[in-house]
Amino acid sequence: MAHDRDTRGIVDPSALLTRVRFRRHDPAEALRPYVENYWFIDWDLPAPYASHIVPHPAVNLTFQRDEATEPAYGEFTGVFAPGIYTRKLGGRGQVCGVKFRPGAFRPFAPDVPVAEWTGRVLPYEEVFPPTDPAAILSPADDQDRIDALDAYLLPLAPARPDPRAELARDLVARIRAERELRRVADLARATGLSVRALQRLFSAYVGVSPKWCVLRYRIHEALETAARRDDIDWAALAADLGYADQAHLVRDFTATVGVPPTAYPG
Repeated sequence: MAHDRDTRGIVDPSALLTRVRFRRHDPAEALRPYVENYWFIDWDLPAPYASHIVPHPAVNLTFQRDEATEPAYGEFTGVFAPGIYTRKLGGRGQVCGVKFRPGAFRPFAPDVPVAEWTGRVLPYEEVFPPTDPAAILSPADDQDRIDALDAYLLPLAPARPDPRAELARDLVARIRAERELRRVADLARATGLSVRALQRLFSAYVGVSPKWCVLRYRIHEALETAARRDDIDWAALAADLGYADQAHLVRDFTATVGVPPTAYPG
């Protein structure tokens, strides 16, 4: 099942999607507790273009190649904690990515807290066994790429569930879905866990704090709203997202995206 309509986190999605072929696909059933989606991007650009992403609290495995970086290679990217991730695209290229569910990656590398990788980009072989990136990228048909990723990841899937990973995954999903969880104290009360216990869990399994997740998902919602509408009542949106006032939303939006809401998409 493809699910390409969710553009949360993409800065100015219309500009990106008119320049590249972007698709998301589900992994094999056994991988779905851990992998949110596979994402594929192909481009052939007459002029360079810089894409900007406000990342999710997720780690990613990518296989990629372009005219400037032959041969194909792979990277493992921890949660990108600063505001915006910028990727410059030019010429012809491809990316096949694996977005792990926030909180659910730790069972693939149980000895390393996910916070150890936050803000880092590593050769994928430092985390995963080597494979041939070109074999994943070369097929023209998306299903063949999906099959290649499934074949690579299925033997690496955890042999048994990790209840703490499941808890972390479910808590991040709850933060994303429930706007009334506006502060970490709200999440603590809703779950019966202490703030300190939540912080330890998120450091070990998500890579960023629960407060970071709350703020990031609210900025994603603000971006999504700004991409859909021209006549936004920012004060009303701030209240809807749980901000004390418009000024707090403007401050967080500007710090994350780099421009104030009134200048977006810029």
